[in-house]
Amino acid sequence: MGKDTGFLEIERQDRSYAAPEERLAHYREFAIPHTEDALKQQAARCMDCGIPYCHNGCPVNNIIPDWNHLVYEGDWKNALTVLHSTNNFPEFTGRICPAPCEASCTLNITDEPVTIKSIEAAIIDRGWDEGWVMPQIPKAKTGKSVAIIGSGPAGLACAQQLARAGHSVTVFEKSDRIGGLLRYGIPDFKMEKHLINRRAVQMEAEGVEFRTSKEVGVDIAFATLEENFDAVVLAGGSEDARALAIPGAELSGVRLAMEFLTQQNKRNAGDDETRAAPRGTLTAKDKHVIVIGGGDTGSDCVGTSNRQGAKSVTQLEIMPQPPEREDKALTWPDWPVKMRTTTSHEEGANRDWAVLTKRVAGKDGDVTGLECVRIEWEGREMKEVEGSEFTIQADLILLAMGFIGPKKPGMLQQSGVALSDRGNVDADTQNYVTTRENVFACGDMRRGQSLVVWAIREGRQAARSVDQALMGTSQLPR
Repeated sequence: MGKDTGFLEIERQDRSYAAPEERLAHYREFAIPHTEDALKQQAARCMDCGIPYCHNGCPVNNIIPDWNHLVYEGDWKNALTVLHSTNNFPEFTGRICPAPCEASCTLNITDEPVTIKSIEAAIIDRGWDEGWVMPQIPKAKTGKSVAIIGSGPAGLACAQQLARAGHSVTVFEKSDRIGGLLRYGIPDFKMEKHLINRRAVQMEAEGVEFRTSKEVGVDIAFATLEENFDAVVLAGGSEDARALAIPGAELSGVRLAMEFLTQQNKRNAGDDETRAAPRGTLTAKDKHVIVIGGGDTGSDCVGTSNRQGAKSVTQLEIMPQPPEREDKALTWPDWPVKMRTTTSHEEGANRDWAVLTKRVAGKDGDVTGLECVRIEWEGREMKEVEGSEFTIQADLILLAMGFIGPKKPGMLQQSGVALSDRGNVDADTQNYVTTRENVFACGDMRRGQSLVVWAIREGRQAARSVDQALMGTSQLPR
């Protein structure tokens, strides 16, 4: 693959970014793409490694060595065909996926994996620029109809696959625009929303109908969908955020990360975010901000807070600080736990680990600080370090502690589907069918909070199961 000795001769060189002081002045993407020659050089590093572990590391099983070789050969159009054969939306994954494929790359044994994610983004971006991404309109309609609830990456992938198989597909989205967390959870500086809009245009040309501002279980009864469609797919995501169960958490300055991020994305879109702000508008301007939660959502809150003009930003994590480097002999080719510094962290943040929050301090109903204590971990058990109590000044506390499952009132209660022990919709990964006939589930609503690439995988696989259930057979890939 690529150049036989490329991995020996060419150093890894990933795409660069605009300087922090420059990018903090706006909410646009700030990655600086490689030149075509540089991309060919990076693709040439892909080894003929015999067993491409990157296939297994990628949840959608992207055929990575093949499109790396095509880029090296300058055959970009065929590279796009190979990329699209497993991934409906590589412009999403090429921007916001954490790239488990790179973690499992054979060259990652020496910390120099192929720049798979950057090459993926370059292939699809060139495909759009060249006009190669076109609607794939089915030759014939099946006469079958499918309702998909939720327009996040799982729902969109499922809808596109089913439309291309000839089914009449209607996507119901409770928000005013499609995209789910891609639209209102991912900051624009990580993924601009015109990327979703142009996919929507393509999908509408393929026959998908989008019905926005329609919440199933509130605006439309679930029974109505069962009566009017041959199959229903639950792809509504995992939206029940984990709460902060400590004294003072009820103060107005303690807010959910998704509320904070959604409002900023609405501002960027030119909307009046107050319409979707039942507890009032949020801003980090001139405030001391604490972000509780060390994952990607917490990082997104850091980057957004700094752009809004926060006085300071502190990110807390209950787990201990991870090592700078993983033990390759123990972890490769699996996803390792190690220190990860995002572009948002580089823009300015105080990060602290092994911290347990005890009480939110306040005065006259406003947040003034967060009382904490340091902890030590002994296996899965934690204990407080005696005498380690401390308080951090705070005006705004953002909760980015993850999600415990899909929301139960409304749609799920009306559907009557069984739930798993973890509170997700009960459905396996073979058929994706729930305990209700002709009702399927995929994405975070089925598997729990996860990655965009897992959502796309499940949406594609669920589409095949729906197609097979309706037609008796299916030509869609898994």
